Amino acid sequence: MDADLRSIAQAREYAERASVAFGRFRGSSQDDIDRVVEAMSRAAVREAGRLGVLAVEETGYGNAEDKRMKNLFNATAVAEWLRHVRTVGVLWKDERTKVMAVAEPMGVVAALIPVTNPTATVIFKALSAVKAGNAIVCAPHPRGVRSGVETTAVLSAAADEAGAPPDLVQCLSEVTLEGTAELMRHRRTSVVMATGGAAMVRAAYSCGKPTLAVGPGNVPVFVDASKRRDLDEVADQILTSKAFDFGTACVAEQAVVAHREISRPLREALRNNGGYFCSTSESDALAGIMFGPNGGQIPARVAKSAMKLAEMAGFDVPLRTRVLIADTAGVGREFPLSREKLNPVLAYYEVGSNDEGYRLCETLLGFGGLGHTAAVHTEDAEVKARFSMLPVGRLLINTPCALGGMGYSTDLEPSFMLGTGTWSGSIVSDNVTALHLINIKRIAEETRPWRNFNDIERNAS
Repeated sequence: MDADLRSIAQAREYAERASVAFGRFRGSSQDDIDRVVEAMSRAAVREAGRLGVLAVEETGYGNAEDKRMKNLFNATAVAEWLRHVRTVGVLWKDERTKVMAVAEPMGVVAALIPVTNPTATVIFKALSAVKAGNAIVCAPHPRGVRSGVETTAVLSAAADEAGAPPDLVQCLSEVTLEGTAELMRHRRTSVVMATGGAAMVRAAYSCGKPTLAVGPGNVPVFVDASKRRDLDEVADQILTSKAFDFGTACVAEQAVVAHREISRPLREALRNNGGYFCSTSESDALAGIMFGPNGGQIPARVAKSAMKLAEMAGFDVPLRTRVLIADTAGVGREFPLSREKLNPVLAYYEVGSNDEGYRLCETLLGFGGLGHTAAVHTEDAEVKARFSMLPVGRLLINTPCALGGMGYSTDLEPSFMLGTGTWSGSIVSDNVTALHLINIKRIAEETRPWRNFNDIERNAS
């Protein structure tokens, strides 16, 4: 049997098993569900470091310490938020209108897992799916199979010990594109959760099943003149966010757009905090080793350290360099560093006014980042209001994008799946949570006499 047939067969088998598990799990009380989720969370905390190491060893992306922190974020911050959310039974009841909302699980969740975050995304999606009363089958990227399978095994064993039925949490070990497609369109699959690139999002939405899919980001961050007293803090936030796990977060900053009045001291602050401004020839060399002829990122160059990227591009940088920064003259295919970069690399622009900054941020978003995220560092209420008009699902203010977007340094819902809305062909613009994985049934009693329906015509005249 060839690889595609093995993967298709396993996808069918696991979807059927998941359906049986869901049938047994359905009807569980909120307390029973929460006990399972809590057990899974504790297991993920215990294994966060080991799974982080495994992810880097298998994929070659990012670094183990930041992978560990991503695992912990999902196993603690996401889990803590879930503890206070009701997903079973009566969600709310309005005595005046006599309408009641009742939660119903969706069934079997097919979860696509990206290679850039092969363990943290499994933890997030498994906790969310089970909290909503569902079963889940993960389909890892082919280059992250071992990480996905091992993470799922940790969570599944914890769920079993807490009283969940067998096969509630599963992961494909035979993975091909055909097998993943079969899982998404299988008759037992109820909903698809897909995280990845634009091609993956299109494939997920074409599978014929209800789909929550999120795509890439090209996040601009505007720094205005009102932040002149805080530029060291601004620089540290931007560089810390972009350097985190060597740039694998699609919500991290991609381009700095600086008001000319503060650009010079901002450059100095960025240098002092570990940013390295490339020369024109170094920027060209960097773009040459990061992107292929068609404009796509070269997988072998994704999520490498700034030091390693500079070495690959043939130039030297100081030992303390965290992020490479390239002055960029425009936006579009002829300016490859204006694209999304899953590396610790930033494009840098200067603008003469806030309006020019807005227009440039809008242009950057239009080049592969519509619907995702933008950020501003400002103390000016008018700037906040103006930039809130950008076509994004979240505008972050005075906070690191990676930490703010996923809901750590802000009070956005903690999530590892950030919706991009209809701007980019997604059905959801929220930070996705367990509440996106339940159906909400309305139960309504009569509140006005049905026989008076003809009054509508009389009142209209």
